[in-house]
Amino acid sequence: MTHTKHTKRDYYVVSLIMLTFFVISFLTNIIGPLVPDIIKGFKLNLTLVAVLPFAFFIAYGIVSIPAGILVEKYKEKKIMVAAFAISFFGAFMLALFPNYLTAIVSLFFIGCGMAMLQVVINPLLRISGGEEHYAFNSVLAQLIFGLASFISPLVYSSLVLDLKTPGVSNPILTLFSSLVPSALPWISLYWLFAVVSLVMIIIILVSRFPKVILSENEKAPALQVHLNLLKKRVVILFFLGIFSYVGTEQGVANWISQFIYVYHHYDPQITGAQTVAYFWGFMTAGGLFGLALLKIMDSRKVLIGFTTLAIVSLSVGLFASGSVVLIAFPLVGFFASVMYPVIFSLALNSLEEHHGAFSGILLTGVIGGAIIPLIIGWIGDHLGLRFGMLFLYLTLGYILSVGFWARPIILNKTIQQARKQVKNESAEEQKTAE
Repeated sequence: MTHTKHTKRDYYVVSLIMLTFFVISFLTNIIGPLVPDIIKGFKLNLTLVAVLPFAFFIAYGIVSIPAGILVEKYKEKKIMVAAFAISFFGAFMLALFPNYLTAIVSLFFIGCGMAMLQVVINPLLRISGGEEHYAFNSVLAQLIFGLASFISPLVYSSLVLDLKTPGVSNPILTLFSSLVPSALPWISLYWLFAVVSLVMIIIILVSRFPKVILSENEKAPALQVHLNLLKKRVVILFFLGIFSYVGTEQGVANWISQFIYVYHHYDPQITGAQTVAYFWGFMTAGGLFGLALLKIMDSRKVLIGFTTLAIVSLSVGLFASGSVVLIAFPLVGFFASVMYPVIFSLALNSLEEHHGAFSGILLTGVIGGAIIPLIIGWIGDHLGLRFGMLFLYLTLGYILSVGFWARPIILNKTIQQARKQVKNESAEEQKTAE
């Protein structure tokens, strides 16, 4: 296996990648807070509204592997520009023609753009930030991702409330008021997304990118390699792990606002949006706590502990009364925070080769974010939303099982193991000296 030697760190490109992570998260995780407004604005049932996140996340399943092949041929800059152009087209389409069918197509295009960006920016971060700093930069990117997820529902809440409040006026609000149907103030967000995508295209076009030479494991491998991997039981089991995690994350985030509106009569534009924001904010905080725990505990034990507490928090959210639910749902985010990185690292550490192809297959599992909310919506239409969200016990149960059956070749390095290794090395050196 060959590794790129890249001694000079490119802080500008690292900053650009962090900004891209922020934008991806900002555009991706706004769907949940919008659900009650979309239901009301387009007069939809729960199954029809669940088709919207389905359209967004199914794009990941379709685009991820082809995007990896395109990056090799056309390089990072062109693919990032193309991704934001597709995102701009999707947002602009819904902003101009706000209706249900346009929303489905729009979210699919935005999903395609975001999937393409995810495929590009991880190897680019490894090169521009320096391989030895990749772990730190990845964690920083996740924190920025979480921060954007926290901010976007608050931006939505502020923008929509200001548009509905008489007497509140500034040039931006005046412009939005003239562009957005008065019955659909949330469409203003898609004008904002279109502008953000356009700004990102301009920034990327004027930026200089480092030359990325992929290691053997990061290259888009032959179809045969993918087919061989898909025959391995462990690959399918970990694919289902990522599928279950993203399905759980989106299944909670997309339905929180509607759930507390239906069962507790909280205003979706204020309390609903805030609760979704806290879900993502708690997830960021949980990630920091989880990182500290991973330094002292086996990642499988951390996964088992956090998943158990996530199940408890979900149960309280679904069955408690009053304001307790406003804390219980964000706590699900706190305990879900370690699931994705732990499952992903356990997966890659369970195979000795073809990590690039395996990562592509795992990333395709993001379609869980399309399918699980749709199932919840369909059950919700027939038996009630609370009953629909009980489906999440199945996905959380599967994630819990990963902690018991995973057998990684390499364990996460804890402080205790590091000390033991130093002790053993010292003993070996002493023996050699004697």
